[in-house]
Amino acid sequence: MELTGRQREILATLVDGYRTADEPMTAEAIAGELDRHPGTVHNHMQVLGTLGLVEGITGPQGGYEPTVAATDALGERADDGGDAVTVAHEYERVNLTVDEIRFLGVDNPDICRAVVRFRETVTGINVGDPVVVGPTPTGSLVLAGQVRLFEDTENELLLDVASAEAPVTGEP
Repeated sequence: MELTGRQREILATLVDGYRTADEPMTAEAIAGELDRHPGTVHNHMQVLGTLGLVEGITGPQGGYEPTVAATDALGERADDGGDAVTVAHEYERVNLTVDEIRFLGVDNPDICRAVVRFRETVTGINVGDPVVVGPTPTGSLVLAGQVRLFEDTENELLLDVASAEAPVTGEP
């Protein structure tokens, strides 16, 4: 399903807000986070509802909820209750869930890069910023490095890995 940039931005904000609060988000709340007019958000929500990506909830606690198809449309996995991986940016913990870490160029000892994909929309992280990811749930891997590229439409960072460490366990 092909969404416009604005539709993707609004839908991602709704999904993130719903995951955080576990309650419907109003168009006004979404508009406030995106610095958009609430009428614009309402118009996009009508289209997203027609596409089966959002559901309007009426009543005093009403607003919009994402459907299961919304995470698919954003290329995200639904929250499966898996273990979270800690992310630190500028020495502060960031409330993000890492979906995937893919290593690139590990055959060159001078250049090691990793693509880190997040479940939520990433904000406030820029090219050149230091980032620490980990420990991972199964191997306790911790990556530290500098953001080389940030792809906000995919919620991915390309990280120049300065160090990758995991505890040594078992017999060699």
